[in-house]
Amino acid sequence: MAEAPDEREPGPEAAEPLPQQHVGCQVFSERLAQQKPPQAFLSSFFTNEQKCQLMLLKTLSTNPYVKLLLDAMKHSGCAVSKDRHFACEDCNGNVSGGFDAAVSQIVLCQNNIRNQAHMNRVVTHELIHAFDHCRAHVNWFTNVRHLACSEVRAANLSGDCSLLNEIFRLHFGLKQHHQTCVRDRAIRSILAVRNISKEVAQKAVDEVFESCFNDHEPFGRIPHNKTYARYAHRDFQNRDRYYSNI
Repeated sequence: MAEAPDEREPGPEAAEPLPQQHVGCQVFSERLAQQKPPQAFLSSFFTNEQKCQLMLLKTLSTNPYVKLLLDAMKHSGCAVSKDRHFACEDCNGNVSGGFDAAVSQIVLCQNNIRNQAHMNRVVTHELIHAFDHCRAHVNWFTNVRHLACSEVRAANLSGDCSLLNEIFRLHFGLKQHHQTCVRDRAIRSILAVRNISKEVAQKAVDEVFESCFNDHEPFGRIPHNKTYARYAHRDFQNRDRYYSNI
């Protein structure tokens, strides 16, 4: 699943703006294989993979978006293991990560993820795709409407279209701005990984937009920032307790 250019962490602690040509995440039809670039002598003591693993560990243990998604995956029968379901690898181009549906694994591009905020953003986006893969029979490669739905949900629920992130992009002041942002970034994400026309991508997003935009699982609401995500996580944890008392 691709994420539109200009990635940053959800919520108020947004990272610095990214170059417009940056492509975030993609579906891996096959793993990209390439030689690792030579590293400087000093940096070799702390490799890209070690940095990636440390940032991943912090994201999994502290980020409220990610903690909710991990609980939801476990609740849906798809418990996530750090060692089994995440891989730090070098990737071609400017790709930051992707969800490899063939092996149910999230690929984190250790040569392109720049900092903790960026890692938070990539993991959140890809876990939404993984959650969709767990709960539904998603045909990522042949049904563009399935991909469009998951991209709409990822843009809507990951915090990528928060007001602060959009101000950093100099996009604000429009009526129904959040919906416009979600639609535009979903289209851009599809175009980043599918060899189709913009018109076809727009049509797919338009066809699924209403239902997929209003599908807030597992958050139960649109988590516009970390505070909303924490509230959503608390509510998710209390769901079973609530229903057991009815």
